[in-house]
Amino acid sequence: MTGLSVRTKLTAWYGGLFLLAGLVLVVINYLLVQSTLPDPVRFASSAVAGDAAFGVAQRLETLSPAPAVQLVSGSLDEYRSSTLSTLVVGSAIALVATAALAVLFGWLMAGRALRPLHDITSAARRLEAGKLDRRINLEGPPDELKELADTFDGMLDRLAESFDSQKRFVANASHELRTPLAVQRTLIEVAMADPDAAPELAKLGNHLLHTNERSERMIEGLLILARSDRGLHARTRVRLDEVVASVVRATAASAAAAGVTVETRLRPRTVAGDPVLLERLATNLVVNAITYNASGGWVYVEVRGDPALEIRNSGPVVPPEAVPTLFEPFRRVGSERTGDTRNAGLGLSIVRSVAQAHGGRAEAQPGRRGGLTVTVRLPPS
Repeated sequence: MTGLSVRTKLTAWYGGLFLLAGLVLVVINYLLVQSTLPDPVRFASSAVAGDAAFGVAQRLETLSPAPAVQLVSGSLDEYRSSTLSTLVVGSAIALVATAALAVLFGWLMAGRALRPLHDITSAARRLEAGKLDRRINLEGPPDELKELADTFDGMLDRLAESFDSQKRFVANASHELRTPLAVQRTLIEVAMADPDAAPELAKLGNHLLHTNERSERMIEGLLILARSDRGLHARTRVRLDEVVASVVRATAASAAAAGVTVETRLRPRTVAGDPVLLERLATNLVVNAITYNASGGWVYVEVRGDPALEIRNSGPVVPPEAVPTLFEPFRRVGSERTGDTRNAGLGLSIVRSVAQAHGGRAEAQPGRRGGLTVTVRLPPS
C-alpha cells in the first residue's frame, strides 16, 4: 500500500476488516445450520420405524425396511445439500454486496474524518513569510484533530509575531542608520572642500565617501527588502514593459561606461502590483547584469507573455551549485561578503522578495558560455 493516500488506506482497512468479519459470520452460520439439520440415515431409520417420513408413508408400506431407509436417506441428503448450497451462495452474494457498500461508506467516512487534515494542509500550503495571517479555525468537538488544528494556529500566531518583530527591527534600524550616514557624508564633504586640505586627506575622504555610499545602498536595499517582505497592501495595473524600458534608459549611461551593449525585446504586458517595487526589481536585474559583466559584453532584456521578465548577460562563468545561493542576502559569486564593493549583495534577494510579494517567483540559471539568465514570472493582472 506504499504510495496510496491515507483515505485509500483507511477505506481498504475498513473494507478488509468488514469482509473478514463477514466471512467469519458466514462460516459460523454455515456450521450452525449444518449441525441443526438432521442426519439423513438416523432420521430415515427412525422415520421407517415410525412408518412416516415427509408424506411417504404409503410408499414405505410397500418396501422392506432397508430400501425404505435408503430412499428416505437419499431424499434427506439431497435436501440437506441443496439447503447448504443455497445458504452458501446466498451468503456469498450478500457478503459481496455488503462489502461493496462497506467500501463505499468507508470511503465517505474516511473523507469526512480526514477533512480537517486537508484544511490544515491547505493552510500550510498557502503560507508565506509575508502572509502569515491565515488560520484554520477548525470548528467541531474537542477531539484530537481539533487539538492539532488549534496547536497549528497557535504556532502560526507565534511565527507571525516573530516575523513582524524581525521586519520592524530591520526597517527601524535602517531608518535610524540613515541619519548618522547623512551626517558623516556632510562632514566628509565639508572637510574635502577645504582648500588647505592635504592630498592624503582628499584621498581618505574619497575612500570614506565610497564606503559611505555603499552603506547607504545597503540600508536602502534593507528597507526595500523589509517592505517587500511585508507583502502588498494595494495593487494597481502596471505596464511591465514600460517600467523595464524606463529602467533601461536610466541605466544606459552605466552600460556605456562599462562597455556593455544592452538589447531589448519588450512586449506589452500588464501586471497587478506595486510600480515602485517592480521598478526596483527591474533596476536590480539590469544593474547586476551590467555590473557583473565584461568589457565588450552584452545584456539582453525581454518581456514576454507569461508575463515574465528575462534578463541574460555575458560575463564570468557561474558555477551551477552557486546559483541557488545568489538569492540569499549578502551573497556573491566568487567573493566573500566584503570582497566586492560594487554592490551591497542584496540585489537578487530583493528581486526574489518582490516577485514573491506579487505572487510570482524568480529563477536563475548559468549561461552556457558564462554569465547568468534570470527569469521573473509574475501573475497577469
